Amino acid sequence: MKWPLLCIVGPTAVGKTSISIKVAKRLKGEIISGDSMQIYRYMDIGTAKPSPEEKKEVPHHLIDIIEPHDPFSVADFQKEVFKLIPEIASRNRLPIMVGGTGLYLKAVIDQYDFSESNADWDLRKKLKDQANRWGIEHLYERLKKVDSLSAEKIHPHDEKRIIRALEVYLTTGRPISNQKRKPVEERISLKTLLIGLMMNRQRLYARIEERVDKMIEEGLEEEVRNLLKQGYKPDLVSMQGLGYRHMIKYIKGQYTKEEMVESLKRDTRRFAKRQLTLFRRDQRIKWINREDFSREEEIVEKICILAGESNLTSKLK
Repeated sequence: MKWPLLCIVGPTAVGKTSISIKVAKRLKGEIISGDSMQIYRYMDIGTAKPSPEEKKEVPHHLIDIIEPHDPFSVADFQKEVFKLIPEIASRNRLPIMVGGTGLYLKAVIDQYDFSESNADWDLRKKLKDQANRWGIEHLYERLKKVDSLSAEKIHPHDEKRIIRALEVYLTTGRPISNQKRKPVEERISLKTLLIGLMMNRQRLYARIEERVDKMIEEGLEEEVRNLLKQGYKPDLVSMQGLGYRHMIKYIKGQYTKEEMVESLKRDTRRFAKRQLTLFRRDQRIKWINREDFSREEEIVEKICILAGESNLTSKLK
């Protein structure tokens, strides 16, 4: 049996959460978060997690599963999703993976084989020490020389992914961007439909700016201050995420509030641009331009029709 999997992807702030919840209600689905930041507890505002009310509407998975200081790799994510898909489908529910972390999506859809690239903690610590000594820019330039494709996808300040990409290359001799697929006998059989949401770039950028303003209004500063009070260090992978590293600089007096907000908006726009560039390379994604529809319900209907045409729900009762 091929397990069904609907994926809804797209850049940050394009409206994936609202649409995916409505689709899940229509198709009797359960949502698997494909966002690398929503896994962390206590980090709600800056990661734009679904609200408690939204999570009550539809079951959500892989949200709030680890502490901010806990390690969690793309291999860990893949392992969890490969357990969840059969579990959800066996309940006659449709697994729906939603998010904007491109590597997470490809690790599942293309079933990357991470068996040769298990964590090398000694090497990881060595690379971390080098980042502390010479700056993450030093490691990023090194990554560009050995794996330019990964470097193009990774933000120059994303210490976690830069170190992981270098670690994989140094331990396997193969770029993480050229990861092999799992052996046939280790793969799970999937029937997938990939939906990408997009809109006019200027409108998307306006939505990003509105989202940042909303995060500030809802208490992002208090959220970050509470994390620091709980003892979570600024150099943690989780604390280097969009919004968190910016707010930490403001709290430390390295930014004025205006500088913090502007840099966060700028970096989020750049992040969305990189997401779109990465997703557009995948020819399997069926794109839906939000501006072709006057109401969100019409987009939901379109996705449900595509799911029906792909026979994703035919085996579900």
